[in-house]
Amino acid sequence: MIIFETERLVVRRYTANDKDNFFLLNGNEEVMRYIRPVKTREECGEFLLQVIAYSENEKLFGRWAAEDKKSKEFVGSFAVIPVEGKDQMQLGYALMPEHWGKGYATELTLAGLDHVFNRTSIDPIYAYTESPNLLSKKVLLKAGFMPNGNKMEGNKDVSGFVLSKKNYLKRKK
Repeated sequence: MIIFETERLVVRRYTANDKDNFFLLNGNEEVMRYIRPVKTREECGEFLLQVIAYSENEKLFGRWAAEDKKSKEFVGSFAVIPVEGKDQMQLGYALMPEHWGKGYATELTLAGLDHVFNRTSIDPIYAYTESPNLLSKKVLLKAGFMPNGNKMEGNKDVSGFVLSKKNYLKRKK
């Protein structure tokens, strides 16, 4: 099921057929560097089943596959999910290294914001990245997010960002 589309990408629900790509993404140290610890193939299989089940229950939220519209090549993942331990929703993405530098992160984030503010009641939406991840911080700022403080998570310095629907709509004009 398609969640949303951009000019070049389709964002859709994961299926069991995505098992290999899901592992290539979540098992890749370079991709996961600023996100979370890498997962083994077995852990990815279990995580994929959880992701699929969550998307079946929560039609408008979840972790989804992003693929090239023309080639159908797997590009990465996009998510609108709860912030662990908080009453907040966050937006996030992870791209395969061969798709870095193509503008996909910004494209996904902008289209994801359209999804969030036009199809859900989420307001505001949050985003988090490790402070050294300057490229993701740049993407979030370009999309209209505002800095929302830093915090330590274990030994990692994490930068928070926030965007309200009001500020989103102002930028759309």
